[in-house]
Amino acid sequence: MSDAPEARPLLLAGGRVLDPSQGLDVAAGDVLLVGGRVEHAGERVGRPDDATVVDCAGLVVSPGFIDVHCHLREPGREDVETIATGARAAAAGGFTAVCAMPNTDPVTDNQAAVGFIVRQAQRAAASRVYPVGAITLGQRGETLAEFGEMVGAGAVAVSDDGKPVVSAHIMRTALEYARTFGIPVANHCEEPTLAHGGAMNEGAVSMRLGLKGIPSEAEEIMAIRDILLARRTGGHVHLCHMSTAGSVDLIRWGKARGIRVTAEVCPHHLSLTEDAVEGYQTNAKMNPPLRTAADVEALQAAVRDGTIDVVATDHAPHHYDEKEREFADAPNGIVGLETALGVIVTWLVAPGVLSYAQLVDRMACAPARVFGLPGGTLRRGAPADVTVFDPERRWTVDPATFRSKGRNTPYAGRTLQGRAVATVVAGGIVYDDRSTPA
Repeated sequence: MSDAPEARPLLLAGGRVLDPSQGLDVAAGDVLLVGGRVEHAGERVGRPDDATVVDCAGLVVSPGFIDVHCHLREPGREDVETIATGARAAAAGGFTAVCAMPNTDPVTDNQAAVGFIVRQAQRAAASRVYPVGAITLGQRGETLAEFGEMVGAGAVAVSDDGKPVVSAHIMRTALEYARTFGIPVANHCEEPTLAHGGAMNEGAVSMRLGLKGIPSEAEEIMAIRDILLARRTGGHVHLCHMSTAGSVDLIRWGKARGIRVTAEVCPHHLSLTEDAVEGYQTNAKMNPPLRTAADVEALQAAVRDGTIDVVATDHAPHHYDEKEREFADAPNGIVGLETALGVIVTWLVAPGVLSYAQLVDRMACAPARVFGLPGGTLRRGAPADVTVFDPERRWTVDPATFRSKGRNTPYAGRTLQGRAVATVVAGGIVYDDRSTPA
């Protein structure tokens, strides 16, 4: 997106102004954005003469959502997603910023690669895109990348996501090195010799389908290793896409001892179980895999009590033909930027698991805190990044309408509640769906 702020003031008028970062919840208030910054958020204010006014009656106006974990595929697989299409998909989902994982081709493991993503995002002029640099060169798990150079070019974290950091020594060194730059090390927790060859959760369903399973312990062994290494080094470890009840217990254990561990969970792990794989549905194949109902219940409770800090999408577009392979050979991952809000409202807010304030915290405020990003608040002077969503709008997921190039979603045909209707970045509207009938 362009760094230039919107010239005209923008007044988001009469909506429910909800900002957990400052305990703000005004039933019918205003948010005024001037010069790319928040000028006012709260009670009604007068309308500046030259302001663009958006009627937000019946809508929620919150800090812009931030996704700390998505895959935009550029460079290397522009046929399945580009930074521009991913940024537009993010905006359509209400995300004002996303963090792009480095498992591109070539891997984002140097200053030039990080700079390329920054420039492409500026050209896209949609949601902000923050690069995540690789932990190791080529994501080979052998030699650390130059964290300082990547941070200098715009990287906000490091991760080898898509692959776990197998070497405990490398992970320890990465945590010590990243601490110098004040950035988190985000790890894909998977003990590879235990998960090897697995295509779904290990259990009764995998046995019935004749598919090799991945046991919960494959995730939990590496999660506790990383938590212990964070304790040893004082570094900040961020655990990606948690999927098991056991992982929740380990994170809770670490936080209780003051260890710098944060974690994320994806909407699909909060809403679907391994049963979604029945019929060899490749659009339900992901890594970590969908788990049991008990795991889903534990993950939901962990989001509610804050043990898991962040809801992240792990948006992973694939070409249609790739997902049409036999289940064991199909790639992992689903798209999630455009369905995340609806899934969280439908499965967690509507049943009373989360409040809207908790949703906004887990999708906007906490991601900014955890990754040290601008935004995540409507305090005066903050970046004018705002999400406006209709908490009551019901809509049916039609992948053909996605802004993303990816269509691989297990929610196709499902009716969801809750949808972004306007996304504002730097004071300018980058997505506007207010005219679409409910």
